[in-house]
This record gives sequence, structure tokens and C-alpha cells, in this order.
Amino acid sequence: MTTPAPTPAVRDRTLSLPSHELPAYVYDVSALRTHAATVRAALPPSIELYYAAKANPEPEILAALGPYVDGYEVSSGGELAHVRKAAPDRPLAFGGPGKTPAEIASALELGVARFHVESIHELHVLAALARRADVRDVGVLLRFNLPVPGDSLADSSLAMGGRPTPFGLDPADADTAVRLLTDGTHPHLRLLGVHAHLASGLHAPAQLAIAASIVTWAADLAARHRVRLAEVNVGGGMTVDYAAPDQLFDWAAYGTGLARLAVAHPDLTLRIEPGRALTAYCGWYVTQVLDVKLSHGEEFAVVRGGTHHLRTPATKNHDQPCTVLPVDAWPHPWPRPTAQHSRVTLTGQLCTPKDLLSRHVPAPGLRAGDRVAFALAGAYAWNISHHDFLMHPRPTFHFLDRTPQT
Repeated sequence: MTTPAPTPAVRDRTLSLPSHELPAYVYDVSALRTHAATVRAALPPSIELYYAAKANPEPEILAALGPYVDGYEVSSGGELAHVRKAAPDRPLAFGGPGKTPAEIASALELGVARFHVESIHELHVLAALARRADVRDVGVLLRFNLPVPGDSLADSSLAMGGRPTPFGLDPADADTAVRLLTDGTHPHLRLLGVHAHLASGLHAPAQLAIAASIVTWAADLAARHRVRLAEVNVGGGMTVDYAAPDQLFDWAAYGTGLARLAVAHPDLTLRIEPGRALTAYCGWYVTQVLDVKLSHGEEFAVVRGGTHHLRTPATKNHDQPCTVLPVDAWPHPWPRPTAQHSRVTLTGQLCTPKDLLSRHVPAPGLRAGDRVAFALAGAYAWNISHHDFLMHPRPTFHFLDRTPQT
């Protein structure tokens, strides 16, 4: 595994932080902008790009992505209020299962551009609330749990479609849902199109196969009901490979494939909504080694923090890529704990053997007091972690931005 080294700005900040400010999340906002610009340039101009805010909703991250995205996808009332405040006047799509009436009412009040409706019941609730608030022309994309073509899910890290899940409408409900939106039953609602997010962790060929199958299914649905669908959202889920972080998603190939799909369906607006694949690479969880010790022939380094701050290794059962940053100073009169073996397992401070950040890391000579930068921590990291377990101090946050502002 090739671990991406911290950018110089991240390395300098990590080494300059006093111990009491560790652990810390350090985000290279300039690197994020460069990556987002590359992604946007790889996509045809006609393809809309929404950022799935659940991946990382920090206001600085949302602002940095602003010039490169067409809008933001939110999945709760809390995200809705947060993103609306951080990115006012930008288009929002409200998705996710289990929307409460209060959340839907808030979204209507805030002028959400489109709703990803997940069930017939939710469609009725949205219609009733829109009628009560006298909000007209509410845009609806029906989210469906569609079949997945061939072996497209072979490499998927997480499947939301193609099998029984709580996400989206069953395709058997498609005709009923379309009729409710086109026969005058719900006059305040307008059918915009179809949404389907079927899997995560996919490479470009599988993503394109799924996108084509979604568009074909949506086109058949429209033809069957003799209605025009204006939009199809083919979701996100572009792979971020924690075991091979140097192997990036092929945005150029994906953009080329989407261009062909757009040409074949010129009256249809295609939309994607990546999250992790946009922000994962810009974030680092940086910390300090507290102790190094031998246990039954295996060496462990205990670091400040742990999986209560960086939950991804525990949830995905992987080893978080990391880089050791040596610190020569040792302020104590007793011997410095130092690794005697070539590989060390990095753990956190929690009272559980599951608090593993990275196993068998090649780190000969690792010492207490050295610092460690865990890569790919820009998405589904702090915001999905169980922060208050054992009540350790929270990390500090640092946003490094070298981009000239105009």
C-alpha cells in the first residue's frame, strides 16, 4: 500500500501544533479546490454535480466546493438548516429515508428545489404539507431501489439497491407513484424525474453501467406513462480505496461515458451526487504517539484520540493509511518508549480492543512523542464518530487555504 504523504502545509501544521491541540483535523482546502476543479473539468458541462453534504458538512468545506458544484444534497432537517446557512441561495435536494413532517415542512419553507421521495406514504405527506402551506410546483424525483446490472456490485463496499433495503421505492410501486403525480391527485407537486443511488465504492466502469441502466429504466417508465421526465439523478458512490489510496476514481473515463449517455438522451438532465470522492483526500487526522509497548510479541503504539474521532477504520474494518512524522525532542528524564520491531499497530485511548486505527504499520523505530498523520480523513470521519464515548477532549480543527481570494 502506498500511503499519500501529507501535503507540505499539512505536515508543517501537524508538527507545529502544541500537544494540547492534538489530536486535530487538518484540511488542505487549497488541495480540495484543485481536486474539485479537476472533477468538474472531467464532466460534460451538461452534467449537474451536487455534493452529498453527509460526507463532510463543515462550512469551510461547503464553501470551497461552491464554485464547482451545482447544488448540495442533504438528508435530514439538521443538514438542511446547516447547509442553507452555510451556502445560502444555492439549490438543495432533500433526500434520505424517514423524513419527518417537521423536516418536510421546513424544507418547503426554505424553498428546497427538489425532493427525493422514498415511498408512497412520503409522497402523500409531502403533498399534504405543500397544500397546507400553499407551496406550489414542488419538484419531486422518485427514488427507486432498482435492479443492478450484471456483476456491477461485485466490488461494491456498500449496496443500497438491487436487494432488499429500506432505501427508495420498490419498482413495483412505480406506476402508482407516477399516476399520483400526473393525474391531478397532488396538484401542488410536479414530477421532475427519477433518482437512484444503488451502491458505493464502485469504479468508473461499474458506475457507468449502473448509470446507463437507471437512465434506460427511467426512459421506459416515461414512455409507458407518456410523460416527460426532465431529470435523472444516478447518485454517487465513486470509489475511495483506503487499501490503495493512490488509485483514484477515473473521473476522465466517467465523464466520457456520461457524455455518451447525455448525447443518447438529449432532453434529459443527468445529475450525480458524489460525497466521499470529492472530500476524502483533503483531510488528515493528526495526532501524537503517547506510548509504545510490547504485548505477547506484538508492538502497539497508543495515540491521542482514536476511533471515537475517526470512526471509518472501525466501520469499514480497514487500516487507515498513515504517515509517521518523527519528533526528536524528548522532554523526560526516563527512557523514551521506542518500537523494537518493524511493524506497529496503532490504537487509540478507548477501553476497547476495537479501537484500532491501523494494524501492522511499517514504522521501525516509532517513538513516543512522534506524530502520525492519518490520510483520507476528509469524509465520513469526525461527523460519523461517537464523540462522547469516555469523554476525551475533542480534536481541534484547522483549514489551510493558500488559494488567493478575489
